Amino acid sequence: MARTVDQAAHAGRRTQFLDAAEILLHTKGYERMSVQDVWSQVGASKGAFYHYFASKQALIEAVMERMADQIAAALAPLVADPDVPALEKLQSFFTGLGRWKAQRRELLVALLRVWQSDDNAVVRQKLRPGIADRIAPLLAGVLEQGAREASLAVTHPEATSRVVVALVQDLNDRLAELILSFDATGRPGLPAAQETVAAHTQALERILGLAGHSVVLVEPAVLSPWFTAAPTAPTVTATGSAIGGDDISTL
Repeated sequence: MARTVDQAAHAGRRTQFLDAAEILLHTKGYERMSVQDVWSQVGASKGAFYHYFASKQALIEAVMERMADQIAAALAPLVADPDVPALEKLQSFFTGLGRWKAQRRELLVALLRVWQSDDNAVVRQKLRPGIADRIAPLLAGVLEQGAREASLAVTHPEATSRVVVALVQDLNDRLAELILSFDATGRPGLPAAQETVAAHTQALERILGLAGHSVVLVEPAVLSPWFTAAPTAPTVTATGSAIGGDDISTL
């Protein structure tokens, strides 16, 4: 007789491993964290861990994929209200994305050190389309609404949403390089980051047919802390979620 898998229990166990990994990334960092630390934190066996994840890198990939899902879930309410103008939704989208990252700054910096390494170049390229699959549909709805309102010069909302996501991903990659360079050398990185954000903002406005200074891609108050001080460790709950900073649900 075939064994019946309890899907809820299976998913719950996997979530426990991901939560434990996030906690350990906060407290030990990627290099010092071992897979044994993860299964010990959960109170599971080695075999149970490898039932879900083939390696430590596969675990980190899953952590980042879950973060992409969380971003999409957090941003969805910002763009769902049909009574809010498209341009206002677009700004809320970028504001919410920036603040979501700022709230998890310490964790993201820890992940960046791994994620931007040459060893993970292929993995990054494989995951980029998956992230776009989560985010682009949200943007496409906003762009379609903007086209109807004549506030955005967009004739192909779905395709344009992919272009915008690619632009944001490129911005993220460049800012990640600057953040890691600043973290390693202590040299001022904020002016270069501001220039990078300004160039990407200008490109976004031209893609969408907007006048200059119509949108703020990254708020100055969100950008500067990445380059002016070491991240302050947030409180980490038993489920691995961070407490502190702006809560995106209040935007």
